[in-house]
Amino acid sequence: MTDTKDETDVESRSLDDTLTAPVLDRSMVDPVYQAKAHVLNNAIQQIGMGKYQWELFVLVGFGWSMDNMWPIITSLILPAVSLEFNQSKPPLLSLAQNIGLLAGAIFWGFGCDIFGRRVAFNATIGVTAVFGLVAAGSPNFAAIGCFAAFWSVGVGGNLPVDSAVFLEFLPGSHQYLLTMLSIFWALAQLLATLVAWPLLGYRTCSEKDTTPCTRSRNFGWRYFLIAMGGFATICFALRFVVFTLYESPKYLMGKGRDAEAVAVVHKVARKNGKHSPLSLADLEMHNEGGQQGVDAAAALKRKLEKVSMTHVRALFRTKKLAYSTSLIMCIWAFIGLAFPLYNAYIPYTLTSRGASFGDGSTYLTYRNSLIIAVLGVPGALMGGVLVEVPLVGRKGALALSVVLTGVFLFASTSAKNSNDLLGWNCGFNFAANVMYAVLYAYTPEIFPTKDRGTGNALTASANRVFGIMAPIIAIYADLETAAPVYVSGALFLAAGALTCALPFESRGKASL
Repeated sequence: MTDTKDETDVESRSLDDTLTAPVLDRSMVDPVYQAKAHVLNNAIQQIGMGKYQWELFVLVGFGWSMDNMWPIITSLILPAVSLEFNQSKPPLLSLAQNIGLLAGAIFWGFGCDIFGRRVAFNATIGVTAVFGLVAAGSPNFAAIGCFAAFWSVGVGGNLPVDSAVFLEFLPGSHQYLLTMLSIFWALAQLLATLVAWPLLGYRTCSEKDTTPCTRSRNFGWRYFLIAMGGFATICFALRFVVFTLYESPKYLMGKGRDAEAVAVVHKVARKNGKHSPLSLADLEMHNEGGQQGVDAAAALKRKLEKVSMTHVRALFRTKKLAYSTSLIMCIWAFIGLAFPLYNAYIPYTLTSRGASFGDGSTYLTYRNSLIIAVLGVPGALMGGVLVEVPLVGRKGALALSVVLTGVFLFASTSAKNSNDLLGWNCGFNFAANVMYAVLYAYTPEIFPTKDRGTGNALTASANRVFGIMAPIIAIYADLETAAPVYVSGALFLAAGALTCALPFESRGKASL
């Protein structure tokens, strides 16, 4: 009996060690921080997946939804807005949006490593909701552009912050759920297009109209913004009022606040109906010479760290880590240009190219947008399955999906009618949702917790900087030709090639 129990204990410890094995090499992270992170990983793993994490899963899903929903909202209202305000350069609206997304990614991404996760987590959707609702009353194109930039400041912070928050409370055995969050990303597109179809499909001016497009005949996009702003307000209320988010224990530990980190672990355990044996001594035993301590010198060092480049330098500490960080930033940058260069103008493309095919009605444009959105849901689910397949993992799933996204784009240039174009766009959206499901999960996993917000901010900023280039290119390129599609497809293929060179595979390993 004793032998059996010993064997069970050995197997249990072996399983725990596997689940909490770090993604990054030991030489890449401060040894004191790494030792404490391992203790906290074990504590979270012992608590397991419970009520707190499942509630957080849903609320973080709201952030994923906002990240996809609002850029899609911009693309859906673009034809109507440009007609009403007689705008000769419609992509300027997307440019304003992308500038806001960049500002949000930088502010909230870097900020959450300085002032904590809780403030950013609760504020991002609130900012989006307020300016989304206000934008419905825009009197001119300049106003809607400004409000799009402001709501995008909130949107831009959702993924850098939310991925860090969720990952830091997630047991190593359930890290695949970070990939499954992309189901919310796909459902957001489906919800936006489902609401847009009746509001924009029937209450919107058409390019075929011979009479001027007036506000009274074009109120659909304003009702649409009110509906989507209302949804964002509900999401904000559920996050801020109904749910209590605890500060990340790894963030607290990284700031030298070990006692608070232990207290948070015990709060999570109680909410899950469990007991955690973690004590303050379990963390303090790893302190060396005051590192991560709470003395005056350590406190001063942390204050100075807020205005330094400490978190950035940590991501380039070794050659391998610098290579990984640089490569993932390049991948995000290429996708940041490729995706909006095509996806942001799908309704516009469906309308303009549909008109050349003889079936570019407003109704048909938004109906096809809805059909395309439906294909995103199985794409997100497929991403969640592929990342756990042996010999495929995160890297294989990412490389395959990125390349397929580019292939479908190139294929769309062969469309001879609206049905052909719709079919290729469905394939594009399916592959793109697999791609984003994997990318959003893999990226935070390869950064250590204390620098994760900064790492997410760097990749998101690279994505947004290149995203700003997309509407600029669209302004000077003819969207009715295949030129933007070829550029976008080539960038996806290049990103797929870079993915194969990533040095870390995070499947089956715990983040530090």
